[in-house]
Amino acid sequence: MISNFTNTFFPISSLAISIFICVLYFGRKNVKNKETKLYSILIICGLIESTYYVCLTFGVDLIYKDYMYSLFQYLNKVLGIIYLVWITLLFYYVVSIVSKNSNTLKKIKKILIFLTCIFSAIILVLPIEVWWDPKRYVSNSYGPSLNFLYTIFLVYLFVMFIITIINNKRKDLKGKFIPLYTLFVLIIISLIVRAFDPLFNITSNILSLVLLVMYHTIENPDLKMIEQLNLAKDQADKANRAKSDFLSSMSHEIRTPLNAIVGFSQALADEDLTEEAKEEVDDIIMASNSLLEIVNGILDISKIESEKLEIVNSEYEFQEVFDDLVALTKARMKDAPVDFRYHLDSSIPNVLYGDHTRIKQIILNLLTNAVKYTKQGYIDFTVSSIIKNDICRLIVSVEDSGIGIKEENISKLFDKFERLDLEKNITIEGTGLGLAITKKLVELMNGKIVVQSIYGKGSKFTVAIDQRITQKDHLEKKDEKIEVKNIDVSNKRVLIVDDNKLNLKVASHLLQGYNIITEEVESGFLCYDKISQGSTYDLIFLDDMMPKMSGVETLKKLKTINGFNTPVVVLTANAIVGMKDKYLKDGFDDYLAKPINKDELYKVIAKYLS
Repeated sequence: MISNFTNTFFPISSLAISIFICVLYFGRKNVKNKETKLYSILIICGLIESTYYVCLTFGVDLIYKDYMYSLFQYLNKVLGIIYLVWITLLFYYVVSIVSKNSNTLKKIKKILIFLTCIFSAIILVLPIEVWWDPKRYVSNSYGPSLNFLYTIFLVYLFVMFIITIINNKRKDLKGKFIPLYTLFVLIIISLIVRAFDPLFNITSNILSLVLLVMYHTIENPDLKMIEQLNLAKDQADKANRAKSDFLSSMSHEIRTPLNAIVGFSQALADEDLTEEAKEEVDDIIMASNSLLEIVNGILDISKIESEKLEIVNSEYEFQEVFDDLVALTKARMKDAPVDFRYHLDSSIPNVLYGDHTRIKQIILNLLTNAVKYTKQGYIDFTVSSIIKNDICRLIVSVEDSGIGIKEENISKLFDKFERLDLEKNITIEGTGLGLAITKKLVELMNGKIVVQSIYGKGSKFTVAIDQRITQKDHLEKKDEKIEVKNIDVSNKRVLIVDDNKLNLKVASHLLQGYNIITEEVESGFLCYDKISQGSTYDLIFLDDMMPKMSGVETLKKLKTINGFNTPVVVLTANAIVGMKDKYLKDGFDDYLAKPINKDELYKVIAKYLS
């Protein structure tokens, strides 16, 4: 037989658990969604039930009198309706987490509300018998009303059990059915105990424990924590944007003096200088190009981190890319005692579809590294392919007999600004960005990169990237290469627009080498005034990043002038990948990056002035 202490302990513990859950849940801000709203109603319903049950338990000796028997019957029926509402809410909760169809859930909700009203009326109408023992603080109910409630309870439990079986393997519902498993187990335990003592009733405790378990499974994050996380995320995003803006601004500012260094150095290289002076000018140009590579690397990594770097796909001839890579690598090697061997698999289709600029950048980074760290021996550059349907998987391999990489350092190889074995390689130029950018680009293109290395003997980098095969054998060339020495552009008039006097001087100096008549202005406003007042030019070089009125805004204003048809080439330090396409869409006829490359400048002059 159950002791008096046990009969009073279970109702009180149930109420204590219900109060604890309410304090825990409502004591903090919570995210409001369908799941948490249902849970809120469930725990309120559970608190009402446990409070009601405690009052009923301790009020037995007060409530029961012969003339109050009917009232006691009615109160037990009300308790039965509370249980009905609770199990109905739990059933709807299970259905709502399984089904995300709002229309279906609305229909089920209406049906459940209707059925709950009908079932409650039936519970109230059907007879119920109660037995009590005031001395033991225990009562027991039985009869048709309670049997009907048990039947509904079992039907709901059975349907929920079927739902858990069907949806048990769904990853998005991981942990959601734990409260149901708890409910099933506790009900079985309760039935077993009641088989020995029919007066043993822990229904209220079961409901409270299920709600407590459910508290740890619902998607109910602390709103304060979310606000703190969102604030931290916003601050991190702002810091990342500020860093990206700073790096972009810094690269632009570096390019301005670099433009002067490269421009004047190139001009000096064409002068009649002594052999020693020419070597020194060549060194200046080489150092400038190295600095430009560093600036471009910083820009690329900032774009990758801010997720602004895009893969721009187009048709291209891979043979041209391969030939350019070979030529650039040979130029870097100069007279080094290194055997540069290269091979392109003949099975690779000539015309592919992909981002050839990024493909070239990836391979060039690997080749540049091989040249840097190989003082003698060989560098093997091979490109093979695996073709399946209309996909060509390029397998690029760069192997060298250089210094190699220690096994423990291979995992750090693709970290930003990481330079391995620094004491040994202190004289080798670089920032440690090249391979970090390479790996990011390979991943952006859904490719893979593998490193094999033996310290002191050499390294091998293998990259696999898929490119689409087109049905073309070759591409028509829009701009054929023009021989440098065969144009005459004497006395052509060119307007140069730039807010920096040094940039104006560099551009003017380079153009005067072709006997071109140049004029310079320092703002978009002055450019517009000249054109609107009738000045005519054969070509305009227009800087974009100018204060008050940018180059893009200036171009738009120029195009409003009747009869304006002068070619306009954007001259900008905003030289990241993709900017050329952007400027062409903005209406510019062509694009020239700073520092001004002498060969690129020549192409523009030949195209628009010859």
